[in-house]
Amino acid sequence: MNPFLKTAYQPYKWIIAIPFVFLNTMISGLICIFAGLMLKQDAVNLFAVIWARLCCAIVPLSVVIKGKKNYRKNTAYVIVANHQSMADIPAILGHLRLHIKWIMKKELGKIPVFGAACHYLGCIYVDRKNHDAAVKSIENAKKTLPHKASVLFFAEGTRSRDRNVMPFKKGAFIFAQETGLPILPITVKNSFNILPSDSLDLTPGTIEIVVHRPVYISDYHMDHLDEIIEHTHGLISSALK
Repeated sequence: MNPFLKTAYQPYKWIIAIPFVFLNTMISGLICIFAGLMLKQDAVNLFAVIWARLCCAIVPLSVVIKGKKNYRKNTAYVIVANHQSMADIPAILGHLRLHIKWIMKKELGKIPVFGAACHYLGCIYVDRKNHDAAVKSIENAKKTLPHKASVLFFAEGTRSRDRNVMPFKKGAFIFAQETGLPILPITVKNSFNILPSDSLDLTPGTIEIVVHRPVYISDYHMDHLDEIIEHTHGLISSALK
C-alpha cells in the first residue's frame, strides 16, 4: 500500500476495523454456541462463514480463488495449506465454500467464547507439546467427522515469519491415508502483507488462494510418504514464486 494511504488508514483501523473484528468474533461466537446447542452443525458452519466474510469485508480484504475446477463443493478433503497470517483463516473459511474444520492448538480452546464456538464448529484441538495426546485427539475426531466435512491442516505447524514455506509435518498426510480422503493442497498468497505474524499491522488488500489438484494417498503410497509430502510442499511453494 502507498505509504500515504497506509498512514491515512490507521484511524480507521484502530477505531473501526480492529474493534469490529473483535466484536464480530464475540457475537458470532455466541451465535455459534447457541446454534451448536439448539440446531444442527450445518447452522454453525453457516454462521462461521458469515463471521469470516464480515471480518474480510470490514478490513476491507478481497479474496480471489484460482483453481476452482480442482475441487467440488460439499466434498470432503484434507486441506493442506501454507500459513503466513491470522488472515488466512477467514479468507479460507469464508470463501472456499467447503465445510471446514481446522486443527487448532489446545491453548486456543481456552479463549472465552471463541474456544467454545470452535468446539461446536467441530474444530479439532491438539496438544502440540504432547505427541501422544495430539494423535489421540485426531483419532477421536476421525470417528465423529461428518461425511462432507473437510479438515484444514496448516502443515508447517505454525505461521511463517518470513513468507517462506517451512517443512511440513506428517500428520495431515497420515490422517488422509487413514480416512481415505484426498489431500487438497492450497497456496495462500499475500496474507503476510495483510497481517504479518505477531503484529496488528492490518492493511487492506487482496489474498489469492490457489487450489491445486487433489493428491490421493493409498496404502501403497505410505511407503513413499516422504516423497508425497515433498511433492505437496513443492506444489504449494511453487505458486508463491
